[in-house]
Amino acid sequence: MTNICIGGNKDKQVNLNLRMANRHGLIAGATGTGKTVSLQVLAENFSRNGVPVFLADIKGDLSGLAEAGTMNDKVQSRLQTIGLNNFSNEANPTLFWDMFASAGHPVRTTISDIGPLMLSNLLDLNDTQTGVLYSAFDFADDNGLMLLDLKDLRSLLDWLRENRKELSSEYGNMSSASIGAIQRKFLVLEEQGAEHFFGEPALNLNDLMITDFSGRGVISVLDVTRLMSKSPRLYATFLLWLLAELFEQLPEIGDADKPKLVLFFDEAHMLFDDAPKALLEKIEQVVRLIRSKGVGVYFISQNPLDIPDEILGQLGTRIQHALRAFTPRDQKAVKSAAQTFRTNPDIDTVKAITELGTGEALVSILDDKGSPTPVEQVLICPPHSRIGPLTQQERETVINRSPLKGRYDETIDRESAHEVLKKRSEDEQRMQAAEKAEQKNVEVKQRSTRSRSRRQSVGEAMLKSAARSIGSTLGRRIIRGIMGSLLGGR
Repeated sequence: MTNICIGGNKDKQVNLNLRMANRHGLIAGATGTGKTVSLQVLAENFSRNGVPVFLADIKGDLSGLAEAGTMNDKVQSRLQTIGLNNFSNEANPTLFWDMFASAGHPVRTTISDIGPLMLSNLLDLNDTQTGVLYSAFDFADDNGLMLLDLKDLRSLLDWLRENRKELSSEYGNMSSASIGAIQRKFLVLEEQGAEHFFGEPALNLNDLMITDFSGRGVISVLDVTRLMSKSPRLYATFLLWLLAELFEQLPEIGDADKPKLVLFFDEAHMLFDDAPKALLEKIEQVVRLIRSKGVGVYFISQNPLDIPDEILGQLGTRIQHALRAFTPRDQKAVKSAAQTFRTNPDIDTVKAITELGTGEALVSILDDKGSPTPVEQVLICPPHSRIGPLTQQERETVINRSPLKGRYDETIDRESAHEVLKKRSEDEQRMQAAEKAEQKNVEVKQRSTRSRSRRQSVGEAMLKSAARSIGSTLGRRIIRGIMGSLLGGR
């Protein structure tokens, strides 16, 4: 199978060529119009063609990919309309992941791997604070300090605050106020559960690109239902980190027959909301170039306007579900979405977008030459797997039989910046204590010498006073004799 059937109507089917699947895509539409099912259909069809998939489960219902679906009259009718034969319900090889380790394997990375650019965006730092964070990373690199978790970065900032005057000539001015502001942001992160994300063992990207014994691509499902309620910004940071790491680690393969990995980023607007210009430029660059690494990226969002134009223009596969035109912004979104499609003389695209039913979509793909095809109005294919979430017991069964069971369960806390700087501080404290003790001994000796000197001075003063009080020559001679005996003279 070299094509994926996205959907169809009574006249034709729309099939995505796997060779074009790494040219990225967009699934858009209002709430309740069928975006999740479209995502599910694409994901399981990639898997059936031996392509591993990573996706984020926002609502918890994509866990159904791990169980076979059920046939009913509605599904049968849709299959007949689309013209699909030999359809069977079946489960998909699935791995569950969860940053909090309650609904899947733990997902972690290190502070060093996140880097100062994404970390400053996660912490919502201003320019001055961002500069301090970059200086902290530079100092860590220059001194061979590993930044693995939040306590490493906190210890590093404590060290920089105590030694900022000595370091300012090399690493720039680092005010105590800026360092304190960054550390206060850490408290917010910890309340949101970020300490679960930073640490080791870090996620091995190869574990996201595996196939099962039959050659089917494994679907990795990251449960973010809890994360979205606690820290949407951390969710976006993780997705950006994953994209950047894949870009840096994977080799160039050019235009392969099929992707090595396909990513689905739900609630895609979170990746771009309030992101600084430097980060947006980085995202654009990675999305543009990562296809040559064999990675396809599919964004899911309610509104196409949520995606920056520079990135939207790179998305070859478009699945547009219904949009509601209740406000001027909604009407603008409808027109903008319609304009992104290659026109079809048989379809009024603007009108169709507002009239699509649930499970219907306007679809355009890339043909064999990489050109967009005219837009088609189709029914989306039904998924082979279950529509809806697994029960807790079913999820636990999948997790317990996972080939990765036990690999990420126990955290590792090896020697890193926190331990190194703590030892360095203790050594400096011991040295300071020894110097103080030595100084104290010196001061004691000096006080003893001054004390003897004062006793001699008092004796001399008494003798001189006696000499002034005795006027006779005999008396002066006696006194000289006494003085001589006291001072060692003749």
